[in-house]
Amino acid sequence: MSDTLPPIKGPNEKYCNECGSLINQKAEICPKCGVRQIPAPNVFGSTAPNGKNKIAAALLAFFLGGFGIHKFYLGQVGMGVLYLIFCWTFIPALVGFVEGIIYLTMSDETFNNKYGYN
Repeated sequence: MSDTLPPIKGPNEKYCNECGSLINQKAEICPKCGVRQIPAPNVFGSTAPNGKNKIAAALLAFFLGGFGIHKFYLGQVGMGVLYLIFCWTFIPALVGFVEGIIYLTMSDETFNNKYGYN
């Protein structure tokens, strides 16, 4: 029985898919075993560097756009508060619906450039 503990994973590290050794999170090939790392599948499209997802933003805009929840999700708190103030007019709901369509038709790269670094 070995008394050594396995290494603790840091915030910028992951385990190799093949050998289990700790490697850099952005590594494409494990330096220890040489196996190419396969990214985990994401059923909701690509995710921005800050964790924001355009499908999630679009769904929030469609269903809760009248309250500005999608604006809070995207880090635009001032706009979210403005939507909340005027939610009784149903204008934010209409604008939120249109923004949901815009988010869905926007390319991942454009979405990441606009909302991915908040």
